Amino acid sequence: MGIFATRDRRAARAEVARGSGATESAWGGLPSGLAPRFEVVAEHLAAGRDMSVACTEVGHELARDGADLGEALDGLRTVWARVRGGEPEFHAVRAMCTAWGEETLGFVHQLSCEDPLTGLATRAHLRARMSEACRGAEQRDTSAATSHALVVVDFPPLADASARDPLGAALWQVKLAETMRLVFHGEEPIAQVSPTRLVALVERGDLLVRRVGLLRDLVEDLGPVSGRARTWIEGMPSTDDGAAWLLDEIARA
Repeated sequence: MGIFATRDRRAARAEVARGSGATESAWGGLPSGLAPRFEVVAEHLAAGRDMSVACTEVGHELARDGADLGEALDGLRTVWARVRGGEPEFHAVRAMCTAWGEETLGFVHQLSCEDPLTGLATRAHLRARMSEACRGAEQRDTSAATSHALVVVDFPPLADASARDPLGAALWQVKLAETMRLVFHGEEPIAQVSPTRLVALVERGDLLVRRVGLLRDLVEDLGPVSGRARTWIEGMPSTDDGAAWLLDEIARA
């Protein structure tokens, strides 16, 4: 998806807007009873316009509305039958399916990157960013072990809180993440990898040890139970397989 999908959607909206003004006068109005999202498809179809544009836009909109793919295709089939008769053409079906799939995958990707309750990155997203760091270092002919590190905050009270009060545990996770973000306030991903541990993937630098020391002090100042917390630096492996192994170990410990 990304910027190209965004441009495609903007172009589709612009084309739909340009087409809507001329079609009704050209053929005298819409068939009655059409779902609102499919009116523009009917207009383009009756006017002989490129159906890929309209179907792309409607596919995105239907996915955002929560319609499943079967509903989208049923709507397209109904419009086609009432305006032209017969079944939808392949290029129109493909455009709608592709757009619906792009929108749905984008939503799933967003969920897989971030916990909707705490806003923390998921373990899967952290793992992907670690892989990116390994590949980037390899392309620069260096090692991820020298360019990146993991900063771990272990907060044992979270284990008890998760069992007794899940919402209270989530609030503590948010508070810990906000504390970490005070120190690492760039684009570093901060993820929960176990019930008690948060991990940030950070770039190495001259100030890393000092920043982790500051983080340790801030975590200890959070409250009376914070004295049981531990904060430390884990060296980043130089290979992607090593990164996967390390993350598993941090999550299990």
